[in-house]
Amino acid sequence: MINGKLCGLRADLEKRFPQATLTENFSFARHTTIGCGGYAALSIEPADEESAAAVLRYLNRGAIPYYILGAGANVLPPDEFFEGVVVRFRALRQIGREGNRLIVGAGSTGGSLLRSARAARLGGCEPFTGIPMTVGGGIAMNAGIAVRHFSDLVEEVLAVCEGETIVLRAQECGFSEKQSVFQNNIAVLRAVLRLSPSTAQNIERESCFYRLKRAHLPKGRSMGCTFVNPEGGISAGALIEACGLKGRRIGDAFVSERHANFIINEGRSAADVAELIGTIKEIVYKEKGVLLREEIRRIAPYPIT
Repeated sequence: MINGKLCGLRADLEKRFPQATLTENFSFARHTTIGCGGYAALSIEPADEESAAAVLRYLNRGAIPYYILGAGANVLPPDEFFEGVVVRFRALRQIGREGNRLIVGAGSTGGSLLRSARAARLGGCEPFTGIPMTVGGGIAMNAGIAVRHFSDLVEEVLAVCEGETIVLRAQECGFSEKQSVFQNNIAVLRAVLRLSPSTAQNIERESCFYRLKRAHLPKGRSMGCTFVNPEGGISAGALIEACGLKGRRIGDAFVSERHANFIINEGRSAADVAELIGTIKEIVYKEKGVLLREEIRRIAPYPIT
């Protein structure tokens, strides 16, 4: 439960950021797609970009542990009580248009991005259809599939680094396979995406195509793909399957029989999921000589600099 020190923190946050939404005992199980983990002492949702930057500045200067959470996909939370603050940018949902560009707030969902692009007759986002994400989280993870990642669309990003707002051009974002500088204590507030003129019919047809491609993915509580596909042409899922790990279970977590790069969770223990991830990495490395890199992010405090 929240202690006296953190009660004082809540009171100070309420005083400094009266328009923000604060919640005590934030449940990771309720707010992540893997559906497990414990609680965080507090969550805060800043009301706008200016207050978002100010909140992060306050947390950094006070050496207060925090974690920025988007849609809660591709993350593994801790079972332990997190004596810190979960920051969510759900209020930053604005989407505007300038020619062939969309200016999109970090808290915008993938669905709202797709709807806005279709209404503007701008194509390019269709491969993101069905991916659970916010735009901020999608950019931070460089989310996407083989044919399209956010790095293909991002022109510039308004971000917060150590509490100060900065603008990064695409080439400054450090994009690579499921990587970016935004995984290192730099928070996305807003992005400019360069798209291409299209028609509503073409956009809908492409979206339908990618929606059907995702229909074969496993059902149940998961983080999506657990590992990044290694170089060399063979997928992480194929390597895991070749090691006979489909169906491997630890506690309430198991490797999907449908897609070996998915771990399905049937309980509340993040430790089961973490142990299974470690087992998969160990066996694949021993049998195939490949050290799998995790695509998912483990929730922990941002480093204080």
